[in-house]
Amino acid sequence: MTDEDRLLAGRYRLSRQLGRGGMGTVWLAQDALLDRHVAVKKLHVPPHLEDDERVRLHERTRREARSAARISHPGVIVVHDVVEEEGRPCIVMEYVPSRSLGDVLREDGPLTPQDAARTGVAMASALRAAHAAGVLHRDVKPANVLLSEGQERVVLTDFGIAAASGTATLTRTGEFVGSINYAAPERMQGGESGPAADAWALGATLYEAVEGVAPFRRSTWVETAYATASEPPRPMERAGALGELIEGLLEKDAQERLTLPQAEEWLAGAVGTVALPSGAPWSEREPAEGLRREPEPGQEQEQEQAGAGEQAGAPVRTGTRAQPSSPEPAPAPVAVATGTPPPAAAPAPPVAPRPRGRRAVVLAVSAVVAVAAVLGGGWWLTREDGAAGKDPGKGPTSAPQSPGPSESGPGPRPPVADGYKRVKDELGFSVDVPDNWTRQGSAGGQQVDYLAPSRRTGLKFSVLDFAGDSPLRHWRRLEPEVRQKSPGYRSLRMNATTYQGQDAAIWEYTWQGRARPYHAVDLGFGKEGEQHYAIYLSAPDADWAACKKYFDMAVKTFRVDSGG
Repeated sequence: MTDEDRLLAGRYRLSRQLGRGGMGTVWLAQDALLDRHVAVKKLHVPPHLEDDERVRLHERTRREARSAARISHPGVIVVHDVVEEEGRPCIVMEYVPSRSLGDVLREDGPLTPQDAARTGVAMASALRAAHAAGVLHRDVKPANVLLSEGQERVVLTDFGIAAASGTATLTRTGEFVGSINYAAPERMQGGESGPAADAWALGATLYEAVEGVAPFRRSTWVETAYATASEPPRPMERAGALGELIEGLLEKDAQERLTLPQAEEWLAGAVGTVALPSGAPWSEREPAEGLRREPEPGQEQEQEQAGAGEQAGAPVRTGTRAQPSSPEPAPAPVAVATGTPPPAAAPAPPVAPRPRGRRAVVLAVSAVVAVAAVLGGGWWLTREDGAAGKDPGKGPTSAPQSPGPSESGPGPRPPVADGYKRVKDELGFSVDVPDNWTRQGSAGGQQVDYLAPSRRTGLKFSVLDFAGDSPLRHWRRLEPEVRQKSPGYRSLRMNATTYQGQDAAIWEYTWQGRARPYHAVDLGFGKEGEQHYAIYLSAPDADWAACKKYFDMAVKTFRVDSGG
């Protein structure tokens, strides 16, 4: 009988194919016991395969199921069961009515940068969850990303070549497995495949999502391997503000490459999710190392906080400041709200230079030689767009769009939460701040601090005349001065977004204070020629996870000329 209508393990009845590729076929099936749809992946076993290869293939399938089952995350496909059929393992998974990102790109064309960012932030979160569970995916590509019909989920599939901690490798010496168009240089050179390799693959996938073609795809595998190791990606024409992020993920040196936590945080900002809920992925980021900035001293109070420390990137910094008991001046920049700053590309986290010259040639030759060495027996190579990439379901849907952008206007303000008070400030705005925080104005009258009792954590609000044409350029223009005057400064993200229907930019960074590391985030927004506003929080880096909610609440409740 044909596979259609076949009953597996006395429980799963196959109905129709969802996808087919070199590695296997994915079927829609009915679970007779629980009366639900599932997706069943049946392995293809070439008839000429040697017995040891057959055993390895079967074990790889079982490991795929075990790897996925380790991970509990809405962005990772759920494995329900593994059954044997004619001596071959079959994986039973949740059925997600969907199209793969690869299908969407072929059928509908490239995504907009914002849609790509929404897809990317979900992918980064799923990969982080996999790595936390000890699983490296190793085959991230558009074919392995499902976009659900209802637009609620972005789901990572096909852990068929994943590497899980605590298990022996199934890859023989000299063998390359994966898809060459998305493989990191270190993988093609036979090096260790760590989380950085999955970050590279995320970058290659996002590149293709916005540009419509893989970044290093060439007409032959040799040219692709050489380009991956030695050449920059083709210039991007559609990536917009995502361009620098993608370049950072496609850094040749794995040690210099952007990490998945950095990418997830940046992407969350790029889609306009400025006021995040307390459980948002970026609030779980591990504190970065060596990234801090020192506040400016002024009045004699124990002060290392941002409210009393100078707000980086905020225009016109004047007046006296609080200071620690043993002051050590740390001048802050003075910004100007008038005029038009010079043009600058939309920035992303810092991107290290790519290898050039002789080193680049050596890397390229090594990659080509390494891949060439495995092609004789490397039938796992170029698993392009096979059934594994369409795992749990494929249906006729329109191009997915992830959850919506930031609000188009201020909208209704929530009631005052427990532990907060709504203040109507004389600078012409109202906002919710913690009950026990105190106000401290500046001599210039253009900014105000609300400080915690410890005076190490604080919110700063700035209201300036004559906003420029781009909040992002404004931050970008100020960054060199902040970097110069801030010990250990490092930018975590700086990108354009929108806030209450206005152009906005968000800047997050860390620096080394006198007594401890500090962390800050700054949201600037306004219409050209009108007033420029900034909402800024800084706190000890060790307390950031607990303090970030104060910024979220301020962003959620800030209103101009409204006491609520």
